[in-house]
Amino acid sequence: MKSASERPVAAVPRAVIALLAAALALQIALGTLRPQPSARAEALSAPPAAAALRALAFGEPIAFAAVLTLHLQAFDNQPGISIPFAQLEYSRVSQWLEAILGLDPVSQYPLFMAAQLYGQVPDEAKQRQMCELVRHEFEKDPDRRWRWLAHCAIMAKHRLRDTRLALAYADAIARRATRAPSWARQMRIFVLEDMGEAEAAAILLGGLLASGEVTHPQEIHFLMERLKQLKGAEKSPLPSKN
Repeated sequence: MKSASERPVAAVPRAVIALLAAALALQIALGTLRPQPSARAEALSAPPAAAALRALAFGEPIAFAAVLTLHLQAFDNQPGISIPFAQLEYSRVSQWLEAILGLDPVSQYPLFMAAQLYGQVPDEAKQRQMCELVRHEFEKDPDRRWRWLAHCAIMAKHRLRDTRLALAYADAIARRATRAPSWARQMRIFVLEDMGEAEAAAILLGGLLASGEVTHPQEIHFLMERLKQLKGAEKSPLPSKN
Protein backbone atom coordinates (compact mmCIF):
# COMPACT_ATOMS: atom_id res chain seq x y z
CA MET A 1 0.00 0.00 0.00
CA LYS A 2 1.44 3.41 -1.04
CA SER A 3 1.89 6.10 1.55
CA ALA A 4 0.34 9.51 1.08
CA SER A 5 3.77 11.05 0.40
CA GLU A 6 4.48 8.84 -2.66
CA ARG A 7 3.36 10.08 -6.08
CA PRO A 8 2.99 8.01 -9.27
CA VAL A 9 5.45 8.68 -12.11
CA ALA A 10 2.54 9.80 -14.25
CA ALA A 11 2.02 12.67 -11.84
CA VAL A 12 5.51 14.08 -12.52
CA PRO A 13 5.31 16.89 -15.08
CA ARG A 14 6.55 15.85 -18.53
CA ALA A 15 8.89 18.84 -18.65
CA VAL A 16 10.72 17.58 -15.55
CA ILE A 17 11.03 14.05 -17.02
CA ALA A 18 12.33 15.45 -20.30
CA LEU A 19 14.89 17.58 -18.43
CA LEU A 20 16.12 14.58 -16.42
CA ALA A 21 16.37 12.46 -19.58
CA ALA A 22 18.32 15.18 -21.35
CA ALA A 23 20.71 15.51 -18.39
CA LEU A 24 21.28 11.72 -18.34
CA ALA A 25 21.90 11.65 -22.10
CA LEU A 26 24.35 14.54 -21.80
CA GLN A 27 26.22 12.79 -18.99
CA ILE A 28 26.49 9.60 -21.05
CA ALA A 29 27.66 11.54 -24.09
CA LEU A 30 30.31 13.41 -22.11
CA GLY A 31 31.52 10.15 -20.58
CA THR A 32 31.88 8.64 -24.05
CA LEU A 33 33.73 11.62 -25.49
CA ARG A 34 36.06 12.09 -22.49
CA PRO A 35 39.54 10.66 -23.26
CA GLN A 36 40.57 7.65 -21.25
CA PRO A 37 42.99 8.46 -18.43
CA SER A 38 46.56 7.62 -19.40
CA ALA A 39 49.47 6.87 -17.11
CA ARG A 40 52.39 9.19 -17.52
CA ALA A 41 55.95 8.32 -16.66
CA GLU A 42 57.16 10.19 -13.61
CA ALA A 43 60.59 11.74 -14.08
CA LEU A 44 63.37 10.41 -11.89
CA SER A 45 64.25 13.17 -9.46
CA ALA A 46 67.72 13.87 -8.12
CA PRO A 47 68.60 12.19 -4.82
CA PRO A 48 68.87 14.29 -1.65
CA ALA A 49 72.30 15.55 -0.65
CA ALA A 50 74.65 13.11 1.09
CA ALA A 51 74.20 14.83 4.46
CA ALA A 52 70.42 14.64 4.17
CA LEU A 53 70.59 10.93 3.27
CA ARG A 54 72.76 10.29 6.32
CA ALA A 55 70.21 12.04 8.51
CA LEU A 56 67.33 10.09 6.95
CA ALA A 57 69.17 6.83 7.57
CA PHE A 58 68.83 7.29 11.36
CA GLY A 59 72.12 5.54 12.00
CA GLU A 60 71.39 2.62 9.65
CA PRO A 61 73.06 3.65 6.38
CA ILE A 62 73.37 0.09 5.02
CA ALA A 63 69.70 -0.69 5.55
CA PHE A 64 68.71 2.68 4.10
CA ALA A 65 70.95 2.07 1.09
CA ALA A 66 69.06 -1.17 0.47
CA VAL A 67 65.76 0.72 0.58
CA LEU A 68 67.05 3.29 -1.91
CA THR A 69 68.30 0.50 -4.16
CA LEU A 70 64.84 -1.05 -4.23
CA HIS A 71 63.31 2.35 -4.95
CA LEU A 72 65.64 2.91 -7.91
CA GLN A 73 65.31 -0.62 -9.23
CA ALA A 74 61.50 -0.42 -9.13
CA PHE A 75 61.31 3.03 -10.71
CA ASP A 76 60.88 1.60 -14.20
CA ASN A 77 57.60 -0.03 -13.07
CA GLN A 78 55.21 2.80 -12.24
CA PRO A 79 51.43 2.40 -11.79
CA GLY A 80 49.94 1.67 -15.19
CA ILE A 81 53.20 1.97 -17.14
CA SER A 82 56.51 0.23 -17.66
CA ILE A 83 59.46 2.45 -18.55
CA PRO A 84 62.32 1.00 -20.61
CA PHE A 85 65.71 1.64 -19.02
CA ALA A 86 66.78 3.52 -22.16
CA GLN A 87 64.14 6.20 -21.47
CA LEU A 88 65.45 7.01 -18.00
CA GLU A 89 67.57 10.10 -17.42
CA TYR A 90 70.97 8.48 -16.95
CA SER A 91 72.58 11.46 -15.24
CA ARG A 92 69.99 10.99 -12.48
CA VAL A 93 70.52 7.21 -12.47
CA SER A 94 74.24 7.86 -11.94
CA GLN A 95 73.51 10.25 -9.08
CA TRP A 96 71.36 7.65 -7.32
CA LEU A 97 73.93 4.89 -7.75
CA GLU A 98 76.65 7.16 -6.36
CA ALA A 99 74.42 8.15 -3.43
CA ILE A 100 73.72 4.50 -2.60
CA LEU A 101 77.44 3.68 -2.71
CA GLY A 102 78.07 6.65 -0.44
CA LEU A 103 75.84 5.05 2.17
CA ASP A 104 77.15 1.51 1.67
CA PRO A 105 80.61 1.54 0.03
CA VAL A 106 81.06 -2.21 0.47
CA SER A 107 77.97 -3.12 -1.55
CA GLN A 108 78.61 -4.52 -5.02
CA TYR A 109 75.00 -4.25 -6.16
CA PRO A 110 74.94 -0.62 -7.38
CA LEU A 111 77.86 -1.33 -9.74
CA PHE A 112 76.19 -4.55 -10.82
CA MET A 113 73.15 -2.45 -11.73
CA ALA A 114 75.31 0.00 -13.66
CA ALA A 115 77.16 -2.69 -15.63
CA GLN A 116 74.54 -5.40 -16.02
CA LEU A 117 71.19 -3.58 -16.00
CA TYR A 118 71.48 0.04 -17.09
CA GLY A 119 74.63 -0.65 -19.11
CA GLN A 120 72.90 -3.16 -21.38
CA VAL A 121 70.55 -0.74 -23.13
CA PRO A 122 70.98 -0.42 -26.92
CA ASP A 123 72.29 3.13 -26.59
CA GLU A 124 76.03 3.64 -26.96
CA ALA A 125 76.09 6.98 -25.14
CA LYS A 126 74.33 5.50 -22.12
CA GLN A 127 76.53 2.41 -22.15
CA ARG A 128 79.58 4.67 -22.04
CA GLN A 129 78.00 6.73 -19.26
CA MET A 130 77.53 3.67 -17.08
CA CYS A 131 81.05 2.45 -17.79
CA GLU A 132 82.49 5.82 -16.83
CA LEU A 133 80.52 5.66 -13.58
CA VAL A 134 82.03 2.23 -12.92
CA ARG A 135 85.53 3.55 -13.72
CA HIS A 136 85.07 6.51 -11.36
CA GLU A 137 83.83 4.33 -8.52
CA PHE A 138 86.51 1.70 -9.21
CA GLU A 139 89.20 4.24 -8.38
CA LYS A 140 87.79 4.58 -4.85
CA ASP A 141 88.15 0.86 -4.06
CA PRO A 142 89.97 -1.03 -6.83
CA ASP A 143 90.44 -4.31 -5.00
CA ARG A 144 86.70 -4.65 -4.36
CA ARG A 145 85.35 -3.21 -7.60
CA TRP A 146 87.73 -4.52 -10.30
CA ARG A 147 85.25 -7.09 -11.63
CA TRP A 148 82.80 -4.41 -12.80
CA LEU A 149 85.54 -2.52 -14.63
CA ALA A 150 86.60 -5.82 -16.22
CA HIS A 151 83.03 -6.22 -17.43
CA CYS A 152 83.17 -2.72 -18.90
CA ALA A 153 86.48 -3.51 -20.60
CA ILE A 154 84.82 -6.48 -22.29
CA MET A 155 81.81 -4.33 -23.20
CA ALA A 156 84.05 -1.64 -24.66
CA LYS A 157 85.92 -4.19 -26.76
CA HIS A 158 83.03 -6.27 -28.07
CA ARG A 159 79.97 -4.01 -27.99
CA LEU A 160 81.34 -0.49 -28.31
CA ARG A 161 84.15 -1.62 -30.63
CA ASP A 162 86.42 0.79 -28.79
CA THR A 163 89.65 -1.08 -28.15
CA ARG A 164 91.43 1.99 -26.79
CA LEU A 165 88.76 2.42 -24.13
CA ALA A 166 88.97 -1.31 -23.36
CA LEU A 167 92.74 -0.95 -23.01
CA ALA A 168 92.35 2.02 -20.64
CA TYR A 169 90.04 0.00 -18.39
CA ALA A 170 92.24 -3.11 -18.53
CA ASP A 171 95.33 -1.04 -17.78
CA ALA A 172 93.62 0.52 -14.75
CA ILE A 173 92.87 -2.95 -13.39
CA ALA A 174 96.48 -4.08 -13.91
CA ARG A 175 97.89 -0.97 -12.20
CA ARG A 176 95.43 -0.46 -9.35
CA ALA A 177 93.70 -3.74 -8.48
CA THR A 178 96.54 -5.60 -6.79
CA ARG A 179 94.22 -8.32 -5.49
CA ALA A 180 92.45 -8.99 -8.78
CA PRO A 181 93.01 -12.48 -10.24
CA SER A 182 95.67 -12.92 -12.86
CA TRP A 183 93.19 -13.22 -15.76
CA ALA A 184 91.85 -9.75 -15.00
CA ARG A 185 95.32 -8.27 -14.69
CA GLN A 186 96.31 -9.86 -18.01
CA MET A 187 93.40 -8.39 -19.97
CA ARG A 188 95.48 -5.51 -21.30
CA ILE A 189 97.89 -7.95 -22.95
CA PHE A 190 95.15 -9.54 -25.02
CA VAL A 191 93.57 -6.19 -25.84
CA LEU A 192 96.94 -5.00 -27.14
CA GLU A 193 97.20 -8.16 -29.22
CA ASP A 194 93.77 -7.49 -30.73
CA MET A 195 94.90 -3.96 -31.54
CA GLY A 196 97.81 -5.37 -33.51
CA GLU A 197 100.32 -4.24 -30.89
CA ALA A 198 102.12 -7.60 -30.72
CA GLU A 199 105.42 -6.12 -29.54
CA ALA A 200 103.86 -4.20 -26.66
CA ALA A 201 101.78 -7.24 -25.67
CA ALA A 202 104.91 -9.45 -25.71
CA ILE A 203 106.82 -7.00 -23.51
CA LEU A 204 104.02 -6.93 -20.94
CA LEU A 205 103.61 -10.68 -21.00
CA GLY A 206 107.35 -11.27 -20.64
CA GLY A 207 107.45 -8.90 -17.70
CA LEU A 208 104.53 -10.67 -16.09
CA LEU A 209 106.27 -14.05 -16.37
CA ALA A 210 109.56 -12.65 -15.10
CA SER A 211 107.91 -11.09 -12.05
CA GLY A 212 106.96 -14.48 -10.64
CA GLU A 213 103.43 -13.26 -10.05
CA VAL A 214 102.01 -16.20 -11.98
CA THR A 215 102.66 -19.45 -10.11
CA HIS A 216 100.21 -22.04 -11.44
CA PRO A 217 102.06 -24.41 -13.84
CA GLN A 218 99.24 -24.65 -16.37
CA GLU A 219 98.82 -20.88 -16.45
CA ILE A 220 102.58 -20.40 -16.89
CA HIS A 221 102.56 -22.91 -19.76
CA PHE A 222 99.64 -21.14 -21.42
CA LEU A 223 101.31 -17.74 -21.13
CA MET A 224 104.64 -19.08 -22.39
CA GLU A 225 102.91 -20.45 -25.50
CA ARG A 226 101.15 -17.14 -25.96
CA LEU A 227 104.45 -15.30 -25.68
CA LYS A 228 105.95 -17.51 -28.39
CA GLN A 229 103.00 -16.72 -30.65
CA LEU A 230 103.38 -13.00 -30.04
CA LYS A 231 107.10 -13.09 -30.79
CA GLY A 232 106.34 -15.06 -33.94
CA ALA A 233 103.84 -12.39 -34.95
CA GLU A 234 106.53 -9.72 -34.44
CA LYS A 235 108.91 -11.50 -36.83
CA SER A 236 106.29 -12.26 -39.47
CA PRO A 237 106.90 -10.10 -42.57
CA LEU A 238 104.13 -7.79 -43.65
CA PRO A 239 102.23 -9.00 -46.73
CA SER A 240 103.51 -7.35 -49.88
CA LYS A 241 101.20 -5.13 -51.87
CA ASN A 242 100.57 -6.19 -55.46
